[in-house]
Amino acid sequence: MELGVTMFATDQAISLVELAREAEERGFSSIFIPEHTHIPTCRRTPPPTGDEVLPEEYKRTLDPFVALGAAAAVTSRIRLGTGICLVAQRDPIVTAKEVATLDLISGGRVVVGVGFGWNREEMESHGVDFRRRREILREKVLAMQRLWADDKASFEGEFVRFEESWSWPKPVQKPRPPILLGGGGGPKLFAHIAEYADGWLPIGGGGVAAALPDLRRTMEEAGRDPASLKVVPFGTIPDRGKLGYYESIGLTEVVLRIPPAPAGLVLPMLDEYAKLL
Repeated sequence: MELGVTMFATDQAISLVELAREAEERGFSSIFIPEHTHIPTCRRTPPPTGDEVLPEEYKRTLDPFVALGAAAAVTSRIRLGTGICLVAQRDPIVTAKEVATLDLISGGRVVVGVGFGWNREEMESHGVDFRRRREILREKVLAMQRLWADDKASFEGEFVRFEESWSWPKPVQKPRPPILLGGGGGPKLFAHIAEYADGWLPIGGGGVAAALPDLRRTMEEAGRDPASLKVVPFGTIPDRGKLGYYESIGLTEVVLRIPPAPAGLVLPMLDEYAKLL
């Protein structure tokens, strides 16, 4: 069982450079960071955590690709992931370039965790219709895949259009860096995964075993090999029993939650988690 870590990278927490280096030295397989471009102060959307007040770290997240690029420069093995990237809010041409560049400079270590998003106000600032965010994300990911795969790429959709174009670098990983879709399990999410993603990031990891047969069946119906599917419980608080259970149902990696705290608190937690490796 491989273990990764995820943390809200902020200006008040341990630096991502230090965290990535320390996690790699302890044998962790991956490091994931989330994304929020901004948080409008006048909000209608309730916090996804269930808290009455949105936690401070949501307001202070670093740009994931800049931060992961810095982490790539001081590591050589650990995989570098977005968990998750808000693709619906992003320009797909620019994002495809950022992913490919990071994959190149890291030697093929990028994992693209994407999600539909929850913050209605944040999306509205980017001109995104919250009600259509799933359709928008789907089309932007498909457009990015064309830019990664084709020497001369073009795309014609409802939300994304560009004429035949050159775009290098291409990702080191072939056919592309793995795309893992975050969210709660269900027919809609699984249909998206089967069409254009490579796996699932179930947040927290609850209910994974019950959902796996449906996800694998959806993959088969889409003509894809269920054995190629990556399922990575994400943001999990671990214990040996839980990790043993995940291993018993065929999972090979779990991403553990680290609080966005200073090094004095984070590094001892890494040491404790490393005992589970």
